[in-house]
Amino acid sequence: MTTPIENLKKLLGEVADLHYTAALLNWDHQVNMPPGGARPRAMQLATISRIAHDNFVSEEMGQAIESAKQAVGDLDADSDDARLVKKTDHDYLKEIKVPSDWVADFSRITALAHGEWEKAREQSDFSIFEPHAKEIIGLRQQYADFFKPYDHPYDPLLDDYEPGMKSAQVKSVFDALKPFQIELVRAILEEGEPVDDGILHLNYEIQKQWDFGVEVIKDIGYDFENGRQDKSTHPFTTSFGITDVRITTRFDPNFLNTAIFGTLHEAGHAMYEQGIRTELDRTPLAAGTSLGMHESQSRMWENLVGRSKTFWKAYLPKLKEYFPDQVSDVNVDDFYRAINKVERSFIRVEADEATYNLHIMLRFDLEMAMMVGSLAVKDLPEAWDEKFEHFFGVRPPDDAKGVLQDVHWSSGLVGYFPTYALGNLIASQLWERIHEDLPDLQAQIEQASFDNLLEWLREHIHQHGSKYEPMELLNRVTGSGLEAGPYMRYLETKFKEIYDL
Repeated sequence: MTTPIENLKKLLGEVADLHYTAALLNWDHQVNMPPGGARPRAMQLATISRIAHDNFVSEEMGQAIESAKQAVGDLDADSDDARLVKKTDHDYLKEIKVPSDWVADFSRITALAHGEWEKAREQSDFSIFEPHAKEIIGLRQQYADFFKPYDHPYDPLLDDYEPGMKSAQVKSVFDALKPFQIELVRAILEEGEPVDDGILHLNYEIQKQWDFGVEVIKDIGYDFENGRQDKSTHPFTTSFGITDVRITTRFDPNFLNTAIFGTLHEAGHAMYEQGIRTELDRTPLAAGTSLGMHESQSRMWENLVGRSKTFWKAYLPKLKEYFPDQVSDVNVDDFYRAINKVERSFIRVEADEATYNLHIMLRFDLEMAMMVGSLAVKDLPEAWDEKFEHFFGVRPPDDAKGVLQDVHWSSGLVGYFPTYALGNLIASQLWERIHEDLPDLQAQIEQASFDNLLEWLREHIHQHGSKYEPMELLNRVTGSGLEAGPYMRYLETKFKEIYDL
């Protein structure tokens, strides 16, 4: 006879297999699938999503959870079984409120919307995507209503990505950060020593960019035996299990930052998933504990490591081997300043660290307004442009560089964007703690040695998956909850030095 925990894991494993299958279809959708495959793929995803949801909220699953709860006793005990049951119970109580028909419709509609978003972005025409966006926002409003009463309709969506966090908390953090970052950007652009980044805008052969990026992420620890890299319109990471975690990236032949930092970012996500203990596979614990914690890993490798001067002391000589005609005469100081140039740029994924969070705050404000109905989808492009001008002092020239630049809304990921900014804060908190434990870390990075850093992240963050709730894990590692101070110190120190302020 099986134990209650074994029975629960069996049922959860079957649900995980269905989710992994849906993820594989989504990966193929964005990487390989011809445009004509959109409609059948939408129906396939709708079917699998419905079955996965039905299996998870079934009476059999509910009974298995109750039996497992009795078997483990204290759900807050520091054991895998107790935390598995706690996590599963939380997810079950939430998902049981969501009708299966809604799950199928949401999967089908977002699958169809992705191709229309790609078309709209390519033509820089929001009207192509508008009916799909309206349908998706309507579905997200319906979803929020399943969880009434709530403090704000945004809260149930945010909870999917950042468990336990409320939109009021996010707004409070953003309200504290916004004036600091706006003033920092003003000081840099009006008082700082100008930075020339022309070296980044020469012609860089795409295949060589690919090869350089692969060399770098292999060095930092991305495991190609348990993953692969492909190209997509918008970079992403997806997992089909701990031993199959894939990434994508994109390239601009005339802007070097796009692929280098996009590749580092996605590798950071993937290494988190690859570092989860294998015994947690095929359970709800086999994923990052939140998107904020996930983003802390990607933003750490992209920025705290990848945009550091010590990193380029190691890798500029390698870059010169790939592109001798472009960068042979560039020194580390000038290259470091170029890749960290602060400007009022339009594209979030290519934004510098000083302005990045402002991009997130803009989206957060718009999403909150759409969820309460004070902003209609048809008015989204104009609202975007007005708010962008308020934050950055310039207006996007077209929809492709404005409202259509991100894939998230076509995927229905309303509530996701705040996690990028939360990830920046968490990364800086972890970075200060890492330097306490690894005081010679910068010397190691300068030698292209990342084993100790990755081992630290494996031990303190990765291996646990979602065993611990995000703020609980942060407190276990740093001794405090979410704080803006470390991030503000990091930005101020870095950019005052770069811009001689």
